[in-house]
Amino acid sequence: MKKERKKQKSVESWKILEGSMCYFKSAAHVEVKRGRKHRYLRGMTGKEEERMKIGFIGLGNMACAMIGGMLEQGIVPAGEICGSAKTQKTRDAVHERFGIDVKASNAAVAEEAQTLILAVKPQFLAGVIAEIKDAVQPDTLVISIAAGKTLAWLEEAFGRRMKMVRCMPNTPALVGEGCTGICVNGAVSQEEMRYSLRLMESFGKANLVEERLMDAVGAVSGSSPAYVFLFIEAMADAGVAAGMPRAQAYEFAAQAVYGSAKLVLETGKHPGELKDMVCSPGGTTIEGVRVLEESGFRGAVMDALLATVEKSKKL
Repeated sequence: MKKERKKQKSVESWKILEGSMCYFKSAAHVEVKRGRKHRYLRGMTGKEEERMKIGFIGLGNMACAMIGGMLEQGIVPAGEICGSAKTQKTRDAVHERFGIDVKASNAAVAEEAQTLILAVKPQFLAGVIAEIKDAVQPDTLVISIAAGKTLAWLEEAFGRRMKMVRCMPNTPALVGEGCTGICVNGAVSQEEMRYSLRLMESFGKANLVEERLMDAVGAVSGSSPAYVFLFIEAMADAGVAAGMPRAQAYEFAAQAVYGSAKLVLETGKHPGELKDMVCSPGGTTIEGVRVLEESGFRGAVMDALLATVEKSKKL
């Protein structure tokens, strides 16, 4: 029986939700942890234990990553998660994969949840809050993942003082390797702050930051995966131009970026020092570095991220 459970637990049948990038493990995998409620409160004490019912407004890519991470890490059972989405197709797909309760009404989710996660795009957030603000309970912990929307903006939209958490996750959360910045308002207790961090850590790393830095967080970790993907694609294109099969070129380029990032994180060495380790005197790598510097590579990357910061401030 134990062997069978172990085998079932290792199943990694990744599915795609409505053609999006939202990958998550099969229902069979999630089922292994369902029903073992004592594990869902691991590492949580006091008020954290009371915040079991988690509601999601929006069931897109980020919501799927968060739900998958919470179930995978045993933070909360599927029966304690509910969510709403605009289309029946999305609701059915999320229910089938995760076994969570799904609703057509945003207000119904808001009324039921002790922790409410607003997982909608910034341009839709005002309308969603107007729809649900009267249904949200006074002691509900509200978590927003919308870029550019400050804690003050959120409080003003709700029209009252509430427990607010602002987060900025990124798409690597879809494979459990996210990086999320978190800030909270004065109504959030230390226990609730730790609880919020624990939720975000279920799909990667999470760090508390000052709110003034959230636009920078959005650029450096939130938007930057797109620029990294562009870099990987460009390296693969060069590989193809040099004769490599495309699939192999993507694999080599992606693994090089993954391994390089791991070197930075695990060695603690400065990126410049690691770069110098690769650049032999008069070698091929330093020649490539010369071309990148002549083309303004560093400046272009910095300009792109700073433009992202400015755009975030205007949302």
